[in-house]
Amino acid sequence: MSRILVAATPVSGHHAPLLRIASHLSGAGHEVLYVGGARFADEVRAAGPEFLPLPAEADYDDRDFGAHFPERERIPAGPARLMWDVMHVFGDPLAAQCRALKDALAGFPATVLIHDNLFLGGLALALGEEADRRPAVFSVGITPLVSESRDTAPRGSGLLPPVDDAERERYAAMAARRDEQRKPLVDHLRDCFAAAGAVLPDGPLGRVFTEAADVFVQLTVPGFEYPHSDQPANIRFVGAIPIPAGDGRALPDWWPELVRAREEGRRIVVATQGTLVNHDLTTLVVPTLRALADRDDVFVVAATGRPDAAGRVAAALPDLPGNAVVAGFVPFAELLPYADLLVTNGGYGGTQAALAHGVPLVVGGDTEDKPEVAARVEWTGTGVNLRTATPTDEELRAAVDAVLGAPAHRERAARLARQYAAHDALAAIDRLAREATAAAGAR
Repeated sequence: MSRILVAATPVSGHHAPLLRIASHLSGAGHEVLYVGGARFADEVRAAGPEFLPLPAEADYDDRDFGAHFPERERIPAGPARLMWDVMHVFGDPLAAQCRALKDALAGFPATVLIHDNLFLGGLALALGEEADRRPAVFSVGITPLVSESRDTAPRGSGLLPPVDDAERERYAAMAARRDEQRKPLVDHLRDCFAAAGAVLPDGPLGRVFTEAADVFVQLTVPGFEYPHSDQPANIRFVGAIPIPAGDGRALPDWWPELVRAREEGRRIVVATQGTLVNHDLTTLVVPTLRALADRDDVFVVAATGRPDAAGRVAAALPDLPGNAVVAGFVPFAELLPYADLLVTNGGYGGTQAALAHGVPLVVGGDTEDKPEVAARVEWTGTGVNLRTATPTDEELRAAVDAVLGAPAHRERAARLARQYAAHDALAAIDRLAREATAAAGAR
């Protein structure tokens, strides 16, 4: 068995998959120490691993970004905010993250470090220490593959891969302009890595972030990612981490309505804005409820991820349609087998979960990596890319009809689901950790 150090950025969408990994490894007999946000301490300990909080300068509560990053909301959504996030949300804490990892390793000499791909302190450790003086470093891709490629559009653009040489040239020009605009970002990150005792190598950031790890574990299947003829050799596609089941907890009181709707032959539409961009439900959830309000052939579950869901929706839509329910936290493992369609703003983990269940999608989001997720849904033919985070009711209704009215999207989602079913992400990560531990012991 191994000693494994797991570290996660204190954001729900980063913490959740890393905790699932840590819990599985702990249950498999490994000794696991989890470094993460203080608010997750009880959850981590209940799952099995030991817990060590991040230092205060690297910790924050993602439920209230404004408290820790007050200037963030002044940055317009899109490329400008994404660059700001990489600089400040992920870059600024990396030296403190790296110190926390070194302090942890002093008392817990792990053979493997596993961290999410935006926990940059892990990459600083990999770049700043000789391989035989540190654990094997596994970076876990919880976003679409970040490694740039000559076979794709510039990352972050949300554009599909080039179809001919002319488009390749256009994309190359776009990438050159982007690299010029990113110079302040690169300079800032160089300083952040230097503060951690590491040198940020030259080259496209996505490739640097990917290749710095000994193993880059991408949480998807090859069929959901654009083919790269120049793909880094350290990438391993392991499939999606399964959603945890409800573990015997009572189902919501509206569950019989869902079951009855299914028995009546109505189509089940689930609408969500994920766990991060869900403070304003009028961008996607409420418009979906309005767009489908007069449809007696569908049943809508608004899965808001918020304990104050009913009040927030009622403020924008006082008369809830009779064909819908509004929920805070829902048991997605139990819900997705009922779903005919997921309307989502494009969270990576939720999209993977839907496709693993063969559920097609309607996607609309413009923050973080969401345009890239939407583009991959379009490219795979598993749903409709709205190309906006604020669709009109008419656009939503047309997109829902396009997916529910023709079998092609569901057939492609089902085909992709078979790829997911052929992978066991947690078992694969366990195997890779054991191999890394064995290799360390052989040195």
